[in-house]
Amino acid sequence: MQRSPLAPSTMPQPVPVAGVRYAVLEAGLRYRGRPDLLLIAFDDGTTVGGVFTRSTTAGHPVLWCRRILTGGSARAVIVNAGNANVFRGREGDEAVAKEARAVAGALGCAPESVFVASTGVIGQRLPVDEICARVPDLVAGLASEGLSEAASAIMTTDTFAKWAVAKATIDGREVTIAGIAKGSGMVAPDMATMLAFLVTDANLAAPVVQSLVASGADRSFNAITVDGDTSTSDSVLLFATGRAAHPAIDDPADSRLDAFRAALDDVMTELALMVVRDGEGASKLVTIRVSGAVDDGSARRIGLAIGNSPLVKTAIAGEDANWGRIIMAIGKAREPIENDALAISFGGHTVARDGGAVPDLDEEPVAAHLRGSEISIDVRVGRGSGDATVWTCDLTHGYIDINADYRS
Repeated sequence: MQRSPLAPSTMPQPVPVAGVRYAVLEAGLRYRGRPDLLLIAFDDGTTVGGVFTRSTTAGHPVLWCRRILTGGSARAVIVNAGNANVFRGREGDEAVAKEARAVAGALGCAPESVFVASTGVIGQRLPVDEICARVPDLVAGLASEGLSEAASAIMTTDTFAKWAVAKATIDGREVTIAGIAKGSGMVAPDMATMLAFLVTDANLAAPVVQSLVASGADRSFNAITVDGDTSTSDSVLLFATGRAAHPAIDDPADSRLDAFRAALDDVMTELALMVVRDGEGASKLVTIRVSGAVDDGSARRIGLAIGNSPLVKTAIAGEDANWGRIIMAIGKAREPIENDALAISFGGHTVARDGGAVPDLDEEPVAAHLRGSEISIDVRVGRGSGDATVWTCDLTHGYIDINADYRS
């Protein structure tokens, strides 16, 4: 598959994280000639937090992870690409448990400390015996290097591997953050998006990890959309090995977390934006900023209504500044607005203000902006203090081509 034209020109140098090891291999679950199975193992004492899809048809791995997350500890996560293990009834639940037991037996830990994730086609039987048969090979191949390979192993329709890294300090001691994500289509997160796994050597209690990943996902993964469809498999997990030299943090409000929280948010936002940049068939990254709403939540809902609109997205693909479609999308959000204060700009060029069109508008600067690959839309919907930023992409015929042939 051709690499997205919006893919980053360079990627950060992968860095190891103390207490984290990776292994990938080609299991032939659906793809050939590429890894499709990933194991990440953690030192004993690792804490975990996570957020998952709120879909009522959530996949069997999500159901398992939701249940074991209450324990707050983790020793591994195993991930396969090509088969989502969704809507398979008892068989699907048993497959997840079998994976967890296989990994637990190989690592010498409890199955309830093994997280499981799957991504790919919905409704097909997971070849769990083939996965479990490869667990010993995965364990034998575990190494501290391998972040980029891990990112490659979880791809489905992705055109490039997605990873991000950062350094921060807690109480004057350096800590490392690294993360991988996959996602390209079926992206309209209702908690986070697709699959993302973040690791750090910070020494954090489980409630702190949970607070950090939930708030970070809300500011990043929950602010993107590709096609308006929420996956059955959305999962974001943050693992903290505790290997860094700073004193343990057990309060999410501890001010010593400020720099770490900012760095984690940056990593999560970077990963989320890479998902949008890899939107199926995308040719333009679109940043939508909404201001003047009654509160931030209302601004977010208006922004997502705009970002999810097929009419807005096809207009952007066609490089047409049809701001009437944005008016439509604002209205369908059914959020409080002040029509006489409404204003719309493309790339800083105002096309509507004070509730009406700009008279005698020179459209050439707007058209020039829309010919670019990164588009910004600013919308003011009133005089309130609520604001939000949402990221999306355009909708091209490439999206149809990819999804019409997805199972072939």
